Order: sequence, then C-alpha cells, then structure tokens
Amino acid sequence: MKAFYSFSLCLLALLIVLLSSCSSAKKDSSTASSPQPPPAFHVDSATAGSISGGIRYIGKRPAPKTIDMSEDPACVAAHHGKAVDESLVVSPKGGLANAFIYVKSGLEGKRFDPPSTPAVIDQRGCWFRPRIIGIQVNQLLNVINSDPVTHNIHPMAEVNREWNHSQGAGDPPLARRFIKPEVMIRVKCNIHSWMHAYIGVLDHPYFAVSRDDGSFTLPNLPPGDYAIEVWHETLGTQEQKVTVAPHSDAPVNVIFKAH
Repeated sequence: MKAFYSFSLCLLALLIVLLSSCSSAKKDSSTASSPQPPPAFHVDSATAGSISGGIRYIGKRPAPKTIDMSEDPACVAAHHGKAVDESLVVSPKGGLANAFIYVKSGLEGKRFDPPSTPAVIDQRGCWFRPRIIGIQVNQLLNVINSDPVTHNIHPMAEVNREWNHSQGAGDPPLARRFIKPEVMIRVKCNIHSWMHAYIGVLDHPYFAVSRDDGSFTLPNLPPGDYAIEVWHETLGTQEQKVTVAPHSDAPVNVIFKAH
C-alpha cells in the first residue's frame, strides 16, 4: 500500500510538471507569434520634398444663407444677429476655403507615430471651430466649450465608434481618440442644429485644410508617387496623381465648378 501511495505521488508530480511545461510552451508560442508593429517611419530630411498648390471655385456663388439662431439668445448675441452658413466659403479671387487635402495612396507600408500635441475643436460663437479638421489615428482630440451655453458634440462615425457627449459652459475639455482611418466623419450638435464640422482621420500626417485663399501645403514628404484627394463638404471630391522628387515642391491645383 505504501509503495502504491508513493507511486501515485510520483505520477501526480510528473503530471503537474508536464502540464506546467505545456502551459509555458503555449504561452511562449503565443508571445512569439504576436505580430509586432513595424518601426515608425522617419523622413530623410536630406531628400524630403513637398506638395503645395491651391483649390479654386469657378461659377456663380450662391447668396449667403442666413442662419436662424433665435432659439438661443446667447448665440444671436455672439454674431450680432448676422450669422451666415459657412459650408461654401470662397475668397474674392475664387480661392476655396475648408477643402480637406490628403495623401490617399503612396505611403503603404510606412507607419507614423501620432503627434503628442492634441488636436482641438472649440465650440465658440455657437460654431465648431475649426469647421474642418484633420487628425491622426490615436492622436488625442480635445473638445472645448468656450461659450456660455451648453453644447453637444456628436461625431457620427461609421468606421470608428460613434459617440455623443454634452458639454456645459465651463466644463473641462473632453478627450477622445479615433483608432481607425476615416475620411470624413460628420459632426453635429444635437442642441443647435446649425452646428456642423467634419473630422478627417488618417494614419499618416500628410493632410491639410485649404486656407481662406484656397492655398495649402503638405511638407516633408518622402520622394515618391502619390494620389492626392481633395474633399469638400458640398462640392464632392477630386483626385490627382503627383510625383514628388527629392527637394522638389510638386504643384497640385484643383478647380471645383458650381453645380
């Protein structure tokens, strides 16, 4: 009986050792097979180029549409009763503002770390400022309310997670991130129906919003062949192919015509 008991203990100990070894091997195998992200790509400043140009609008401009903010006196006061729609902003010389320009293809296989500086959307004057904004995947987005009234920010994402949050006057900033590329995410305020914005989320830093005169620049690009897309909230999209040579500034000029 004693011999049988000793044999049982030895057998149990052997089973424990075998199970432990299998578990450890499985863990090591799982760890070894976990894909590691490629190292972040860093542009060689000795060869980097850029893309720059302008976005223009040709045709009859629609008459400015007055926005009725009478439901909120504080919003009326912020604009002295003269708020107008900003979905189509054209300079006297035809420059188209608020177009989103970005590298659509040509950076495949390159991984870029998000910047440490947060992007910011401010709710000011009962508008989202800026109206069009670009942000990198996993970059922090801070949402601020500078108005004396309660606002609501509701990014209606389709690829990323949709979220909806109210923010009262004096509340601390909201901090959010988007984890996947998505161009573009429409943003609305569920309290003030005229408040709209758009967020372009990309996995690289090569994007810009056209200035008031329609100009833009995409600096510090590695040499290569690219497809550039220009997006506008009411005029649609256009695409151009461009080659960036070392130390060159490749021109991209796009014309949108009135519908």
